[in-house]
Amino acid sequence: MKLYHFPLSGHAHRARLFLSLLDVPHEVIDVDLANGAHKTAGFLAINAFGQVPVLDDDGTLVSDSNAILVYLAKKLGRTDWLPEDAAGAARVQRWLSVAAGEIAYGPAAARLITVFKSSHRAEEVIARAHAIFERMEQALEGRDWIASARPGTVSAPTIADVALYSYTDRAPEGCVDLVAYPNIRAWLARVQALPGFVPFQRTPVGLAA
Repeated sequence: MKLYHFPLSGHAHRARLFLSLLDVPHEVIDVDLANGAHKTAGFLAINAFGQVPVLDDDGTLVSDSNAILVYLAKKLGRTDWLPEDAAGAARVQRWLSVAAGEIAYGPAAARLITVFKSSHRAEEVIARAHAIFERMEQALEGRDWIASARPGTVSAPTIADVALYSYTDRAPEGCVDLVAYPNIRAWLARVQALPGFVPFQRTPVGLAA
């Protein structure tokens, strides 16, 4: 497998992290976004949206980070990471939607300001980040993993945890403080302790400067 990747993209890190957690042999191909490599005809032939990550599985092209997580779990039969039962699958999908929505428009957007000098309004996206982190903090009360069925039950990580991890862990780079969220911080540490974990490249900006 080949993964088209950009080191500072949390979306790309999701895909790379899951490949590593699954111990899947793969080649990482870094795409030079700064010089517009994602807008070239060659790359647009791989992903018409001009975005990373893209997974190339022997000619099967999968774009969108969450779609890559689903593809890998399904292809490899990893029902531990993506449950087959209706309720379990729905819980995972709920948090994949959060990763694509509230996380993208909250902590990920806040980080875009400090890392990439985007024009987002800091006070607006930081407030969104805290709003979703408050919900995640509540959801993790008594749970080791975000998509666990009930507090206090034995559970395992799912692709929902992978999808939420990168931008949550790097939220301080976007000036979003995690001090008020002990459940989230404990959950981040659990993800980091998983066999095969690979870190997301750090950028010394925001609260992480």
